[in-house]
Amino acid sequence: MKRASWILAVLLSHWRRHPMQLATLLVGLIAATALWSGVQALNQQARASYDRAAATFGGARTAMLVGRDRAAVSQDLFVDLRRAGWPVSPMLEGRVPIGGRTIRLLGIEPVTLPVEASATAEVGKGGVQAFITPPGQTLISPETLADLGLMEGATPAIGDALKLPPLRVQPQLVQGVLVVDIGIAQTLLKMPGQISRLLIGKANGPRAPLEQVTGNQLRQVEPDAETDLERLTDSFHLNLTAFGLLSFVVGLFIVNSAIGLGFEQRLPMLRTLRACGVSARLLNTVLLVELVSIAVVAGLIGLVCGYFIAASLLPDVAASLRGLYGATIPGQLTPKPEWWLAGLAISVLGALAAATSSLLKAVRLPLLAAAQPYAWQQAQSRWLTLQGALAAIVLTGAAGVLLLGDSLIAGFVVLAALLIGAALALPVILGLVLALGERSTRRPLTKWFWADSRLQLSGLSLALMALLLALAVNVGVGTMVESFSRTFTGWLDGRLAAEIYLNASSEQQAVEIKRWLKPRPEVKAVLPGSRTDVQLSGLPVEVLGFADHATYRQQWPLLEATSDAWDRVRSGDAAFISEQLSRRLKLGVGDRLEVPALSGNWQLQIVGIYADYGNPKGQLGVNIDALVNRFPAISQTRMGLRVQPADVPALIAAIQQQFGLDGRNLADQATVKAESLRIFNRTFAVTAALNAFTLGVAGVALLTSLLTLSNSRLPQLAPLWAIGITRRRLAGIELLKTLSVALITALLALPLGLAVAWCLIAVVNVKAFGWRLPFNVFPLQLIQLLGVAMLASLLAALLPIVKLLRMQPAKLVKVFADER
Repeated sequence: MKRASWILAVLLSHWRRHPMQLATLLVGLIAATALWSGVQALNQQARASYDRAAATFGGARTAMLVGRDRAAVSQDLFVDLRRAGWPVSPMLEGRVPIGGRTIRLLGIEPVTLPVEASATAEVGKGGVQAFITPPGQTLISPETLADLGLMEGATPAIGDALKLPPLRVQPQLVQGVLVVDIGIAQTLLKMPGQISRLLIGKANGPRAPLEQVTGNQLRQVEPDAETDLERLTDSFHLNLTAFGLLSFVVGLFIVNSAIGLGFEQRLPMLRTLRACGVSARLLNTVLLVELVSIAVVAGLIGLVCGYFIAASLLPDVAASLRGLYGATIPGQLTPKPEWWLAGLAISVLGALAAATSSLLKAVRLPLLAAAQPYAWQQAQSRWLTLQGALAAIVLTGAAGVLLLGDSLIAGFVVLAALLIGAALALPVILGLVLALGERSTRRPLTKWFWADSRLQLSGLSLALMALLLALAVNVGVGTMVESFSRTFTGWLDGRLAAEIYLNASSEQQAVEIKRWLKPRPEVKAVLPGSRTDVQLSGLPVEVLGFADHATYRQQWPLLEATSDAWDRVRSGDAAFISEQLSRRLKLGVGDRLEVPALSGNWQLQIVGIYADYGNPKGQLGVNIDALVNRFPAISQTRMGLRVQPADVPALIAAIQQQFGLDGRNLADQATVKAESLRIFNRTFAVTAALNAFTLGVAGVALLTSLLTLSNSRLPQLAPLWAIGITRRRLAGIELLKTLSVALITALLALPLGLAVAWCLIAVVNVKAFGWRLPFNVFPLQLIQLLGVAMLASLLAALLPIVKLLRMQPAKLVKVFADER
C-alpha cells in the first residue's frame, strides 16, 4: 500500500508541473458530464410527469373495461359487474369550458376506486365524506389553479346555469385535470346514468365471465407499459438524448487529447518506475486509481453544472412538449438520487473510454522507445489506414440501414453512422489533402509547412473531428429549423385565414354573438368551428369541423386532393386527413375509414391530405354540419370572423364591451400568429442552446489540443528560428497552419451538415412526427456558420501563438542542448 502511495505521488507530480494539462482534462470531463447529465435530468423530469399522469385515477397503467366503440355505456353495467364479483370502479370523462378554455373533467366513485389506480393518498382535504356530499369538491392541481387565475374555494361557472363544486387543491394531481364525484360529473356533462369506463382492481376472487355479464357491450383493455403521451414524446426525448450523447462524445475528445499527451510526456517516468522494480500490474492499477479519482472530482463538478444547465433549459423544454404534444411538466427541477449516481458513473466510464487507447499504446510501445518524443504520434499515424477502412464500413452500413430500415431508431442509426463514418474519415482526407499540398510545391519553407502540418495532424485529429461533428450538426439542425420556420409561416397563413377568432363562454352566449354579428356590415362572414376527440386504431384523433366557405377552399393547406374534394366533404361522407395521421394509419386519398360516433360508426372516404404541423394528435377535417349531426353534444362556441383588416380593432373593442370577452377567448389574426410563432421559436430554443454548447465544447477541444501540443512543437520550430526565421513569422506560420486545417475541416462539414439535414427532414422527422418538410439550402446561413467555425478556430489558436511570441530565445536554444 505504501509503495502504491509513492507511485501515485510520482504520477501526480506530472500534473503539478503541467497544470494546463490537468485543467484541460478536468474541463473535458466536466463539460461531457454536465451536458449529458443535464439532458438526462430534463428527460427524467418529463418522464416522471408522464408517470404521474398515467397513474392519476386509473390512467393507461390500469386495466379497464370500455365500450366496444369507446362510447359511453350505462352505469347499470357497473352494478351488474360488482354483483358478479368484478372489482370495478366507474369513471366518467369529458371536457368543460372554464373562462374560454376547455378543461378535462374526471368523475370518480371514491368508495370503489382501486387503491393502485390512484396517485393521491386521499380524496381532498376533508376525505371521502366531504368529496361526495353536497356541495362536493373539485380537486385541482396548484398549476391548473394558477393557470386559470382562480382561488381555492371558488365555484367557477361551466355553462349557462352550472357551476363546479368548490375548488380544493390536491398537490399530487396531474396538471390540466379536474376531479369530481361521478354523480356531479354526470350532471355537469349532461350524461345522466352514463359512464366512460370501468377501472379493474387487483382484488382476487371468483368472478363471472365478462361476456356472460355484459354480452358484447364491453371489452377489456390491459394496462400499457407505455402511455400514448410517452409514445408521442419518445422522439423528442430521443432527440435530446442524441444531442446529449454528441456533446458527451465531443467532451471526451478533449479528455482523450489531454490524456494522450500526458501519457506521451510521462513515458520516461513510467520507464524509470519500471526500471526501479515497479511491476506492470501495480503501475497500471495506480494509473487507473489516479484516473478514476480525477473522474470522480470532475463528475461531481459536472453534475452541479448539469443541474444548472437543465434548470435553465427546463422552461423551454416544457414549452416544447406543451407546444408539440400537449404534455405538461412541472417548472421546478427535482432530480432523483439515481441521477447523481448515474452522472458519476458516466464520468468514470467516459474517462476510462477516453484513456483506453493511450493505455494500450503505452503498454505496447517498447520500453526503450518510451523516451522518444514522437513515439505516440508515430503509433497514432499507423492507425490511419485502418481508420479509413473502418470509416468506409460504417458509411456503407449507414446506406444499408437507410435502404432497409423503417423506424425512428433506424433513422437515428443512419444519422449516427453518417456522423461517425465522416469523423473517422476526416484524418484520412486531411492527410491526403496535406500530402497533395506538399507535392505541389518545391519551395523549402512551403514544403515544410505542408509536411509539418501532416506531422501535427495526429495530435489535432480528435479536436478536428469534434469540430467537424459540431459544425455538421449545427448546419443540419439549422437547415432543418429554417426550413421548418419558413414552411410553418406559410402554413399559418393558410390555417389562420380569419381576421378575428373568438370562443364564447357558453352555447347561449355563442348564439347571442352570432345574432349580434349578423347585421353588422363590417363582418363579411362568420365561420363556425367545432371539434371532438375519438380513437382510431388505438390512436387519439381530433375530428375538426369547418364550414363550407371560400376561405377554406382557397387557403386550406392541402398537399394532395381529388378534383371534387370540397364538394365531397360538404356532402358529409368524405373527409380530409392530416399528413401525420395518414402515415400512421397508412391511408391515402381514396381509402375509407370508420369513425366511432354515438349513432354508430361514421363511414368516411379520404379525399385529401393536408399539412398539420405541431399537432400531437392525428386530425380529420369534416363538414361542421355533418360533425354536429354525428356528435350533437359537442361544444359550438368557436368561430372565426372575416373582416376587413382596418375594421378589426373597432370590432374587437365592440365585442369586448358587449359580451365581456377577454384576451384569452378573443384575439385577432396577428396576435394568434405572433403567439404561434413565439411558441415555435421557443420550441427550438433547446436545440439552439445544445447546438451552441456543442460548438463551444468543440472550440475548447481545439484549444486544449493546441495547448497540449505547444510544448512538443519546440523541436520543430527551433531549427527554423536558428536559420533566421523570426518568432513573429514562426507564429504567423503556426497560425496559418491551424486555420488551414480548420478551414478544410469546416468546408468538409458543410456538405456533411446538409446530409444531416436531409436525414432529419426526410427520415427522422417523418418517423417522429409524421410530416415531411421541403428541403432547402440557405447559403447565407452556411457562410455564417463557416465564419463562426473559423472565428472559434482563431480564438483557440491565439493562446498558443501568444506563448510562442513571448517565448525567450534561451528556451529555443535549450532544445539543441537536450538529448533528443
